Amino acid sequence: MTEAHHSVKAAEPVGAYAHARRVGGLLFLAGLGPRRRGSDQVPGAVVDASGALVDYDIREEIRACFDNVRTVLEEAGSRWENIVDVTVFLTDMARDFAAYNALWGEYFPRGANSPTRTTVEVGALPRAGRTPIHFEVKVIATV
Repeated sequence: MTEAHHSVKAAEPVGAYAHARRVGGLLFLAGLGPRRRGSDQVPGAVVDASGALVDYDIREEIRACFDNVRTVLEEAGSRWENIVDVTVFLTDMARDFAAYNALWGEYFPRGANSPTRTTVEVGALPRAGRTPIHFEVKVIATV
């Protein structure tokens, strides 16, 4: 069984791709960022009058991103507890890793069902609108 899933609640993709694709008992989520559906605003972003980024709160970006993940999982017939593997992309490991790691522990308590994780630093992440994002995740879950 294989099928693409297009969420009606999570932030719209910034390209022509599905939010997730189910293959057998696995659900592969596309890279998801922190935007909210119907908006190019990035939670936690502080912008000046011209719209240029002044600062950002990585915690707010992470929470919004994980909200999008949860939404896509549930709409596609899975759930948060079924996550088996997560790839995380950060744009500033030195600045944001400690906060990210602390939040990770809140969302994924250590235990028998803890997902595996890979974290990498990237030079930039896709943006929709003018505000850059600093956090994105790619998830694999069971269905």
